Amino acid sequence: MLKILTDTLTGFPPEIMRQRGIPILPQIVIFGETAYRDDNEIDTATFLNKLAGSKTLPKTAAPPPHLYTPIFESAVQNGDTLLILAPSAKLSGTLRSAETAKTEFPTADIRILDTQTIACNQGTLTLLADDLRQQGLSADEIEVKIRALLPRGHIYFVLDTLEYLKRGGRIGAARALLGEMLQVKPILQLLDGQIAPFDQERTKKRAIARLIEIVSEQVKGVAEPYLCVVHIDAEAEAIALRDELSTRTGLREIPIYLLPPAIVVHAGPKALGAGFFA
Repeated sequence: MLKILTDTLTGFPPEIMRQRGIPILPQIVIFGETAYRDDNEIDTATFLNKLAGSKTLPKTAAPPPHLYTPIFESAVQNGDTLLILAPSAKLSGTLRSAETAKTEFPTADIRILDTQTIACNQGTLTLLADDLRQQGLSADEIEVKIRALLPRGHIYFVLDTLEYLKRGGRIGAARALLGEMLQVKPILQLLDGQIAPFDQERTKKRAIARLIEIVSEQVKGVAEPYLCVVHIDAEAEAIALRDELSTRTGLREIPIYLLPPAIVVHAGPKALGAGFFA
């Protein structure tokens, strides 16, 4: 039997994955000397409260290899094939951690796929893989179909500040400083599995308007764009973004997801974005 596996960087509510029997590995968030699993020890709201009172930026770590061990052992005992949909290896050590755990099970059929993305697009790929599994496709067939989708994935997001990306090492200090000096609101994208600038506007309102233009143009005419909206402590803005995108694109169902703590560390509060497959 084929089983699908992913992690909390999808930002999908755990119950969605549980209903399908998809195990979710946690990311680790570290405040000082204390480490928290973000699946059952800390959530985004609690994390934001702790972040507001912290003088130093917390750190993140991928799920350690030993967390994969019981899942891999079960797969071996049952003769299952495992397909792991991991976040971009350029943004997270999750894929490397899974590969390390895999070395202890040389005879197992464990496939680790770099989705080259994060957040809701990673979650979408996970659910699509499970849909194909339920349709009876083989692991080989599913892997081919999911890999074909990877180049079509896009995520754009607007941040309140580049400070968190700078402190977390995800964007250069010079670019972050320039952005703050010019008081611009950057529109960033996920390109080739890593964060890259796309555009910028003078105000967040204009940046969101530009985000709407970008997304609407790129999903136009796409039969199944799997469009989703993501945010960090910006629910009202996320709802407004979803409603406007629905009006522009004609898509009735655009889910909204709250980003997990391991992304909050780098994006900061009030981030807003959209993911889709063009």
